[in-house]
Amino acid sequence: MDFLQQPHWIAVASAICAALLTWVLMRRRAPAAAMPQREEGLDTIQAWPPQAVRVMTLGERQAYEVLKRALPGHVILSQVPLSRFISVPTRNPYTLWLQRAGRLAVDLLVCDYSSRAVAAVEVRTADESKRSAKRHERLVQVLRAAGVQVLEWDEDNLPEVVDARELFIPKSEGKEAPARIDAGGRRLLPVADIAEVLSAGDATDYGQLEPVPSAFYDDLDDPRVARQAA
Repeated sequence: MDFLQQPHWIAVASAICAALLTWVLMRRRAPAAAMPQREEGLDTIQAWPPQAVRVMTLGERQAYEVLKRALPGHVILSQVPLSRFISVPTRNPYTLWLQRAGRLAVDLLVCDYSSRAVAAVEVRTADESKRSAKRHERLVQVLRAAGVQVLEWDEDNLPEVVDARELFIPKSEGKEAPARIDAGGRRLLPVADIAEVLSAGDATDYGQLEPVPSAFYDDLDDPRVARQAA
């Protein structure tokens, strides 16, 4: 009688086949499980050799110069992400908002002397891709919902300095009233202007308008934090 036909040898062969099958399945799953640990172990400098590049394109630099000359009393910033100056409610997970809009950046951000955002300038190009156009549309929707003025400038047809200034300084009807000067020679704000400043909340709610901290969203990439927020 052949020894392979004996029952105990059949059982041994079956066990060996099952062990081999289990080993193959574990080998296939091991790389996927070890991937996060291998990525976390990558060195920031060695894995991604850094290289400094320009912050603005040529069209954006030209638009920046126009704004700088047109609005000397304002602060002009470039490539500012929405998550830096737009605050959103906490009832929904921040990670979802960041993925959809928070990481989008405005080309040029016009701020007043207190660094409060008053307008965003988007420099559009003729060869803009469909994907870029969709991102721009989403960005504009968020800005307008937040009450931030949005100006879209053509890279090949930027406005002159005088025209750009008129976009931010409303025209007054009739002659301008003479300026009021105090005893020290300083110009006084009219009562209407003071009331407008106070109604905007600069005197009472300024603490709520502080910028979002740079490290505010650092923990949101952690899946455990995302599950808690959800």
